[in-house]
Amino acid sequence: MARYTVFVHVMPRRGVLDPPGEAARAALSALGFEEVREVRIGRRIAVEVEAADPSQAEARVRQMAERLLANPVIEEFELAAGGSPERANGSAGR
Repeated sequence: MARYTVFVHVMPRRGVLDPPGEAARAALSALGFEEVREVRIGRRIAVEVEAADPSQAEARVRQMAERLLANPVIEEFELAAGGSPERANGSAGR
């Protein structure tokens, strides 16, 4: 088994109130960045998993995101693969 890092980018869905994003937009405007029309604030989660290959790692992390890491009612998410895999025993992969 190799170890893979998969990033989960979670953002509020369009049309859902985003108070931190609105506060950041207002603060940027107060600082003179008046061209900013919208700021949306989400989060990035790095999940390191052991899997047979990158597609299996991504599939497992997708399940985690659907079941726990993102709230499907108010949030949407995307996955991004991390760097090259490392062996679970600590030696370099490939």
